[in-house]
Amino acid sequence: MGRDFVYVILGGGVAAGYAALEFVRRGVGRGELCIISEESVPPYERPALSKGYLLPEAPARLPTFYTCVGANDEQLPPIWYKEHGIDLVLGTRVKSANVQLKQLTTTTGETITYKILIIATGARALKLENFGISESDAENVCYLWNLTDANRLVGLMQEYRGGNAVVIGGGYIGMECAAALATNRMKVAMVFPDAYCMSRLFTPKIADFYESYYKSKGVIFFKRNALASFDNDLKGKVKAVILKDGTHLPADLVVVGIGIRPNTNLFEDQLQLEKGGIKVNGQMQSSDPSVYAVGDVAAFPVKQFGNEIRRLEHVDAARKTAKHAVAAIMARDAGDLDYLPFIYSRVFTLSWQFYGDNVGRVVHYGDFSSGNFGAYWIDKGVVVGAFLEGGNKGDNEAIAKVVRLKATVNDIAELQRAGLEFALCKSQLVAKRYLRYAIAGVGVALAISIAYFAYGYGKSDV
Repeated sequence: MGRDFVYVILGGGVAAGYAALEFVRRGVGRGELCIISEESVPPYERPALSKGYLLPEAPARLPTFYTCVGANDEQLPPIWYKEHGIDLVLGTRVKSANVQLKQLTTTTGETITYKILIIATGARALKLENFGISESDAENVCYLWNLTDANRLVGLMQEYRGGNAVVIGGGYIGMECAAALATNRMKVAMVFPDAYCMSRLFTPKIADFYESYYKSKGVIFFKRNALASFDNDLKGKVKAVILKDGTHLPADLVVVGIGIRPNTNLFEDQLQLEKGGIKVNGQMQSSDPSVYAVGDVAAFPVKQFGNEIRRLEHVDAARKTAKHAVAAIMARDAGDLDYLPFIYSRVFTLSWQFYGDNVGRVVHYGDFSSGNFGAYWIDKGVVVGAFLEGGNKGDNEAIAKVVRLKATVNDIAELQRAGLEFALCKSQLVAKRYLRYAIAGVGVALAISIAYFAYGYGKSDV
């Protein structure tokens, strides 16, 4: 048995939904496109799982966060795919792929062939077993990567509300889950080996603000420490977490967020890999011309970083690489992706955004006591990264713009004093400069259009 398609998207995460919408907008024919997903529901906005989905009151639930609502775009419920002639092959795992034959084989033995394949397999959560921790399959040990995981976590939070929760990991998922657990009135302990939380992005000063805020919500930190083993009861349920320093933490619920690993296993001997992912060019095309890769699994050249190959683990990259791959496939003149790296988080009443790269000298500014602060990263005299807590839409667009344009910094002390005003002023000056040059060369009407583009240049959806 087999089916044949022009285009196949392998994977049913965020990237698949955005790719599907782009295909439809570019005129894909009925019956030409197929999406294969191990999940039982169409693509949805995965960030909701660690945010709104875990709220104790008025939690987010499907269908409210099907793609592509995360970018304030059209929502794609199940009926949308049927209406546009897209085959959704859900609850299906592909066990093998043959790039040479352009063929995928499912665990049921069905073969699906394609002319163009988009790999959107994303990543999988690292398990404690990857680090030598055994007996971690207890009923109250949770990971958070898909809807099934989220439903299980919600059930356990409701069952053990008021009890003790231990979060293993101090990164993105660990921080968001800890906030959700505390909001659900659990007593939360966070365990991680680093000197401070979110160490891959935060500076010690930024981390200190968030750690202090979490402590005010009852969260306890066990830093420079790690899980050694579990103390389980006779039924196999974890009743305590034992740390390497000998500390015993009572646990009704354990949430593990220790990183992810790209799902490249089907293609490791067939496509070129780099940075742990599938290496692609600026059009998201792999070493095989008929295969593209997007989202967490793709390692692509980032123009902002001098075309250095990066693999970026965030929803914004998944959305934009997916759309660009389809544009490159359908239009053939899409050019190379010009992507500004962007990540964000919302916990409790806090909300931060970061653009660019956190290399070079860091300059903090603002009022850390009130939660209105930010930071710039300066490398070779220009802004290469910017972080802002508590900014509004215009503020966030401004910091994105100065990073995108690599604004020059002549005086570090003045930059620290100006803080956010540096970005706001620079972004306005850029628009005015484009308007002035455009008026001189092309006339007022076209000049206004160019200035409008310049003002929006670098803007990212949230």
